[in-house]
Amino acid sequence: MLRSLRAWTVDRDQRRRAATYVSALLAEPDEADVEWLSAHGTDGDVDHARWELRYAKRALGLLGAQRDALDDRTASLVATELARSLAGDRAVAPGKLRMAERQLNARLSAYGDALANREGEGSGWHLGRALLEFAGHRDAASPEVIALAGDLLARYLADANATLRANFGAATLPG
Repeated sequence: MLRSLRAWTVDRDQRRRAATYVSALLAEPDEADVEWLSAHGTDGDVDHARWELRYAKRALGLLGAQRDALDDRTASLVATELARSLAGDRAVAPGKLRMAERQLNARLSAYGDALANREGEGSGWHLGRALLEFAGHRDAASPEVIALAGDLLARYLADANATLRANFGAATLPG
């Protein structure tokens, strides 16, 4: 009895931590980031820029949890909470949840591939290219714009990792 109560308490605590982590991922992107992407990626479409950055934050947050969490269950809990939040997202039009899920999954795949790709200019470069492509910038972008897009997403990933550590703890090496 005591063992199952302890397991239930730990599970409830982990789900609460995942919900807190996901709520940080759901924070609106900075207006300066939205304006930058609007000017350099979406041909002035501020709504599209905001939407892309929202989904980039969510995708990178889940990828960070998969890659950097201390407990193997953390990523699963984060994914479950992220799916729950997407289902209740007021920015997703009624009847469009499946499309929003497919679009988020496309970003998870592309950003995951970019993070794993160390060729050429490195993963930051590939992250920047992926963001600009999702934003609709299919033409050749200047190296400076790609680098800035990569820096923006690297910042989102660093912020997610800091929030992950704050909610789930940081790894400590034996001293």
